[in-house]
Amino acid sequence: MLHSSFISKSNCTRFPPVDSPNATLSSFGASYLLQMGLKWSRIASSGRRLSSKVYCKARSRDKHRTENVYGRQSRERVLEEEDPEMAKTTPSFKIFPGQAFPLGVSEVDNGINFAIFSQHATAVTLCLSLPQRGELNKLDGGMIEFSLDPRLNKTGDIWHICIEDFPRSNVLYGYRIDGPKNWDQGHRFDYNNVLIDPYAKLVEGRRTFGDPKHKLSKFLGTYDFDSLPFDWGDDYKLPNIPEKDLVIYEMNVRAFTADESSCLDQNICGTYAGLIEKIPHLLELGINAVELLPVFEFDEFEFQRRPNPRDHMINTWGYSTINFFAPMSRYASGGGGAVGASWEFKEMVKALHGAGIEVILDVVYNHTNEADDKHPYTTSFRGIDNKVYYMVDLNNKGQLLNFSGCGNTLNCNHPVVMELILDSLRHWAVEYHVDGFRFDLASVLCRGSDGSPLDAPPLIRAIAKDATLSRCKIIAEPWDCGGLYLVGSFPNWDRWAEWNGRYRDDLRRFIKGETGMKGAFATRVSGSADLYCKNKRKPNHSVNFVIAHDGFTLRDLVSYNFKHNEANGEGGNDGSNDNFSWNCGFEGETDNAGIVALRFQQMKNFHLALMISQGIPMMLMGDEYGHTRYGNNNSYGHDTALNNFQWQQVNFYQLFILYNFDPYSTCFMVFSMLKQLTARKSDHFRFFSEMIHYRRKHQVFCHENFLTKRDVTWHEDNWDNPESKFLAFTLHENNGGDIYLAFNAHDFFVKVSIPPAPTARRWFRVVDTNLGSPDDFVGEGVPGIGSTYNVAPYSSILLEAK
Repeated sequence: MLHSSFISKSNCTRFPPVDSPNATLSSFGASYLLQMGLKWSRIASSGRRLSSKVYCKARSRDKHRTENVYGRQSRERVLEEEDPEMAKTTPSFKIFPGQAFPLGVSEVDNGINFAIFSQHATAVTLCLSLPQRGELNKLDGGMIEFSLDPRLNKTGDIWHICIEDFPRSNVLYGYRIDGPKNWDQGHRFDYNNVLIDPYAKLVEGRRTFGDPKHKLSKFLGTYDFDSLPFDWGDDYKLPNIPEKDLVIYEMNVRAFTADESSCLDQNICGTYAGLIEKIPHLLELGINAVELLPVFEFDEFEFQRRPNPRDHMINTWGYSTINFFAPMSRYASGGGGAVGASWEFKEMVKALHGAGIEVILDVVYNHTNEADDKHPYTTSFRGIDNKVYYMVDLNNKGQLLNFSGCGNTLNCNHPVVMELILDSLRHWAVEYHVDGFRFDLASVLCRGSDGSPLDAPPLIRAIAKDATLSRCKIIAEPWDCGGLYLVGSFPNWDRWAEWNGRYRDDLRRFIKGETGMKGAFATRVSGSADLYCKNKRKPNHSVNFVIAHDGFTLRDLVSYNFKHNEANGEGGNDGSNDNFSWNCGFEGETDNAGIVALRFQQMKNFHLALMISQGIPMMLMGDEYGHTRYGNNNSYGHDTALNNFQWQQVNFYQLFILYNFDPYSTCFMVFSMLKQLTARKSDHFRFFSEMIHYRRKHQVFCHENFLTKRDVTWHEDNWDNPESKFLAFTLHENNGGDIYLAFNAHDFFVKVSIPPAPTARRWFRVVDTNLGSPDDFVGEGVPGIGSTYNVAPYSSILLEAK
């Protein structure tokens, strides 16, 4: 594990550049060659240095001439310690200037190449830690450090070095970087920090998620050139599901199987492997795409690094990226580490693809884990070149701009940062076969270096036009914390889809019974043409959702009028206040059978509306059984049953009545957690699953283009009446299999006239949310529908012409 003392400055043997006063360089003709015997200090069990007097000198031997890609003469340096009894000697390594590209670590003909960008750095030192010889799973107590000579090891703004015959795996590495100390110019250099390479493809840290023994562990880059290429299989193929046919399931890898009710082996609970085991549940539910909350490396203990009101929390959502290339290592089963996580992530993608399910990643390129200037958590970008990687206000003493709400904002449209993001996306698409990306707070990606909005953001265009990413779905969350709300106007080049926040708000307001919302509801379920019928955009550029990870769960949307975020430690100041929720008559959990029934009925209304809407539907993990977070609408920091999927079924209400619990007591909360209905086979789950499968069977809900008069008939002559909360319409199919839908948000019955069925067909009732299971959904339909239908209060119906 990488504890803070492990990479402290005093623990290292440091090798100066060849022009250092401690080293000499002999010249032999046009080329220079130095054979190097590398040595590093070790830490005794007492924590003291073993070697107290170590110095280095260089010698040269004429060997051969090697040129890098820029035609520069190569120099090899050899450094030798003169106290062999006090320090351990590694095998000899030859050092070359190396090459500037590719960035990160690469295997080249003559060794392992390291390259890192820093425009404003004045000194760069490569720090390496080798595994203890004979025990590759253990790390030695010290680090090797190579100071890079800007005359030899720098091309433009890229610093580089190549080491011959260096291990091809099991190496940890980072950089110390120094530069100007002008804070007001945006610089934050600190040579004491060992920094993660932004292009590290793997990041190693603590091995077990939430392990308190290693709370302050550090993170370093690593690489693996020894493993064989991953075997995707001869019959493997990408699902390539058309956007219009997607049904997205937003989920958290860890929370999906972390709970013991998953009945999985403890070693795979909360891991990529655990998700594989639960693919049958996803297939039964009927979704065909998962949208994974962040799976880039993050530090779940970031809130506990200093005393603060949130220091009881563990980051389980992951919106605090450390590195944009490395999969979250603690989602590997059995403490498999960075290499194991990479392999297991591919196994997960392969298994999901084999089941016909696409993989979309929620990616966070708007900010990083490095926080703000008051309480910085410097791990990489801040110390490498803060002025390049982050937006800074040079008119305000170089302070960080904060459009992310997390203390910093990535400078996304700077050419270097833009290329980093593009390289990251390509890496996930090519190396991991990911099918798409959802961009968190994507409006940040539409801002220039000074934070001002751009009409044609270079990064957004580049992503849309990139050949490698052309097969990938790209979805924007089109707003940020600086007020740049771009729903319906996100720069798109006819490629970008959007999380439709207007859809969420309008559906919530109509179904809970607000006045004046009927027209907006009709617009949203028919594809939001007011927002997206522009240029060559399609209904599938609207990702429709009622519920997402941030906000109320569906169960809480119908159970709480107000957020209850006290457990977050922020005094109730976090989380949205505008939830457009309705508790159906009582705040929170209740044993009132009428209220409970109404809540489940409202959840079915929301789900039906979502599944019959034009566009791409997205639902949240756990809503298929009615998961509750007890009114917490911002549960990012709870690694508990508050977030974790509950697989067991417990008859909670008998316990409630038997023990007469206070609804706000600790015991009530414990037993309430146990009451989550088992997703499989529950009545609620059955309705959700049947409705998803029904949507996928009927293309009338998945039009390629926006609806015309030939596609839909609105049975409405009361559009201008704000008091009207009833809407009915018929979707027409070319083969006559029309679908009739009616939504009643009134608190009274509405007797509605049913239009005649198409020629030679009759109406069959498929859905009536007012009815109990299994009558609420009957796939083959119930005949006998007359010329009128009494639609119950707060209910909806679906009729199919057969």
